[in-house]
Amino acid sequence: MKTITEITSKQQEVKIIRLAAYCRVSSDSEDQLHSFAAQIRYYTEYTQRDPKYRLVDIYADEGITGTSMEKRNEFHRLLRDCKKGLIDRIIVKSVSRFARNTEELLATLRMLSEYEVSVYFEEQGIDTAMMNSEMIVTFPGMAAQQESVAISGNMRWSYKKRMESGEFNCCSPAYGFNLVNGQLEINESEAAVVQRIFDLYLQGYGKQTIANMLNEDGVCRRYNQTKWYGFTIDYVLNNERYMGDILLQKSYTTESLPFKKMRNKGEQPQYYVENSNPAIVSRETYQAVQSLQRERRTNTVRQKSVYPLTGILRCPECGRAFRRQIVREKAYWICGGLSSGATKCKSIRLQEDEVYSSFQIMTMKLSENREYLLGSLIKQIEEMQYRTSGSQERIKELDKEIADLSTQNLLLARLHTKGILNASDYAKQSSDIGNKITELRIERRKKLSEDEDDELLDELKTLDGLLDEAETEWEFNGELFEQIVVSITAKSNSELTFKLLGGIELTEKISEKGRCETA
Repeated sequence: MKTITEITSKQQEVKIIRLAAYCRVSSDSEDQLHSFAAQIRYYTEYTQRDPKYRLVDIYADEGITGTSMEKRNEFHRLLRDCKKGLIDRIIVKSVSRFARNTEELLATLRMLSEYEVSVYFEEQGIDTAMMNSEMIVTFPGMAAQQESVAISGNMRWSYKKRMESGEFNCCSPAYGFNLVNGQLEINESEAAVVQRIFDLYLQGYGKQTIANMLNEDGVCRRYNQTKWYGFTIDYVLNNERYMGDILLQKSYTTESLPFKKMRNKGEQPQYYVENSNPAIVSRETYQAVQSLQRERRTNTVRQKSVYPLTGILRCPECGRAFRRQIVREKAYWICGGLSSGATKCKSIRLQEDEVYSSFQIMTMKLSENREYLLGSLIKQIEEMQYRTSGSQERIKELDKEIADLSTQNLLLARLHTKGILNASDYAKQSSDIGNKITELRIERRKKLSEDEDDELLDELKTLDGLLDEAETEWEFNGELFEQIVVSITAKSNSELTFKLLGGIELTEKISEKGRCETA
């Protein structure tokens, strides 16, 4: 008879699960700040109650939409830590807190699965460690996505109706104005800067020169921006708000996810409202600036240098600048060294109009793909600077301080509601805490962007801004050319390489008939 003996193995030790919590609030309202504080407090206590968990960190994004994963710095930090193997499990309140874009949601979950990181969505009770979790997640993800689409559609409808009736003003006031109870009021200190910009331009100063003067004088901008650029001066000079009018719906938001803000080039109706707000400059001053800009654009070829290509178009062999020649009433450009007999470079002769056409086509293509090319590059550089800035620890401290202060504010509100704290004391204490929170939030934004003054990043942002403001037309834009082109290398009679601000290099091919194709 067989004898079977059970051999009891040693009791396995409980594996410690490295847990990360992700939370997000969707606006800057007081209630949402309380929600933000509550989430941080909840997840801290959550891990303290269960010994198998060790809290790695709480990743919290404030005031950022869930419909796209761009600009969610804490979310991207979470993914980087997962990739480094620092996290085993992520806990989040709901699918909609994680993402409202189903495509990006599933792509992220697949990536986390490769890192052997599971995600638990509390509200839906969904654990991606389970089999077929992607099928389960898709349904609430699609519902959240549809909710975002519906909300966005309602907001667009509301804005349109208010624009049609003339009731819509703005969501964010332009420099020089404050938004008070839905109405624009003049900010006297900023209005003085606006008036100075208009006066300087009418005195003959260029846009970049005006920007340099404001930077030298330490004139502040808004929203944590520290420097003035030529394109910001251009925006001021061409903003009809400053003479009291407004053109509504200059841009619009796409109807599908991820929502993108696009410049309105006729896709949506626009509405022009006269005398919509107080004027900072007179109508005559504003119109005089418009006339001067048109005159300068017309005379661009005769300004600064004799021709826009002078000193810009260069030989690929000797590096010398090309010279202009007139042949049968047509302008051509050839190597200056070859023309003078000083060098024996390969003969390259370019028709001036074809170079200008090449620039315009290159600009149009870059403008159309600006978000994917420049936007992605700027984002990558900012993320790299964020990783190396050494600011992560301070950001975590700031998050905790903001959460603690928000909790205090919530407690004050409860005491006031119960009649324990009178209205006067509540208003004063709540105001003091609100001011502290504002200071901390400003410091947090600075920490996230403290390397923005990097020269390369500045140039890329300038290029991005200039292309955003420029009108992409077939007619040669001499002003834009002078602002963004560093040099042009004539590789051959049919190929040009444009070097732009930020070190961007793009090549265009010129056919025999003058048609250009991207190389």
